[in-house]
Amino acid sequence: MIERCEKLMNVLSAQDIDGALITSKTNIRYFSGFTSDEAVLVITRDKRVLLTDFRYTIQSKEQAPDFETRETSRAIAADEIAAVLKEAGVKRCAFEDGYLTVRAFNNYKDLPVELIPMTPAIDRVRLVKSGYEVECLKKAQSIADAAFAELIGVIHSGMTEKEVANELDHLLRKHGADENSFDTIVGSGPNGALCHATPGARKLQKGDLVVIDFGAKYMGYCSDMTRTVAIGEPCDELKKIYGIVLKAQLAALDALKPNMSAKELDGVARGVITEAGYGPTFGHSLGHGFGLDIHEAPYASSRSEDTLVPGSTITVEPGIYVEGLGGVRIEDDCVLTEDGYIDLAHTGKDLIILN
Repeated sequence: MIERCEKLMNVLSAQDIDGALITSKTNIRYFSGFTSDEAVLVITRDKRVLLTDFRYTIQSKEQAPDFETRETSRAIAADEIAAVLKEAGVKRCAFEDGYLTVRAFNNYKDLPVELIPMTPAIDRVRLVKSGYEVECLKKAQSIADAAFAELIGVIHSGMTEKEVANELDHLLRKHGADENSFDTIVGSGPNGALCHATPGARKLQKGDLVVIDFGAKYMGYCSDMTRTVAIGEPCDELKKIYGIVLKAQLAALDALKPNMSAKELDGVARGVITEAGYGPTFGHSLGHGFGLDIHEAPYASSRSEDTLVPGSTITVEPGIYVEGLGGVRIEDDCVLTEDGYIDLAHTGKDLIILN
């Protein structure tokens, strides 16, 4: 954790900022190891302080040994934070403007420092994953693979979308997930055209394609995978759409390499879908980074200015969504390396036809 804090301060010092106020749950965990958001971190070149109330002081000492734990009031009042900032001699302090409520900001705006909004810069310290982080991501994906492999032996026509989602959530935990990375998405038949369908009471029917988007969280790290399966034989157009999405995903994976433009990667998959005549039905970006957050930098879209550097992560998830008919999305998690990438997903992508 000391190395992570030093990396943060190197970024901030380049802009003449001498301290950071960390308040988001993700970054509290990343920089200190503390797994609750009932805390505030103050980080400087020479000081690392974790402020929390009596309920969490033992936990913080165990989880964040590189930080000095200071017991505060339950609300962590501004004057308690101000005392630490003054003691550390902070004049210009970075803060996470992207995560603060108006109420929280009003609590902090009178602190005796110049507050500098720095959310993107702070978040990007997490861009390049360590070996430990990659191992956690691999484990999270292996849990997802195992859960899906068992799920396809259970799914059948007549099940509701909600029953499929509930079964998958159970299997994720059975195979070792601490929790879901996000709420499981199951969209069957016409509901598959809803990119982020909420599982409901619709029953799976013969001829449906079913879009299943899910992930496991392990030691705080997220996986994110989508597979689309068929219930019985789908119509010719749905089979055609599946083939186009698979071709687009494989083309993007074939093109993926370290230090390439994320926009370029998006363009590879988008070009395949557009050439096939379905361009307007692929309305979301090709992918996003993942780690302690399910969505984090870099972002692969038609407007992205990000570069896929070694150690960064990216999902590759093209899709086609036809209103009234259905949808297809296929998604893998990838980690860039110095000379290529690792595809963390081991689940096959040929269309699975279930009864």
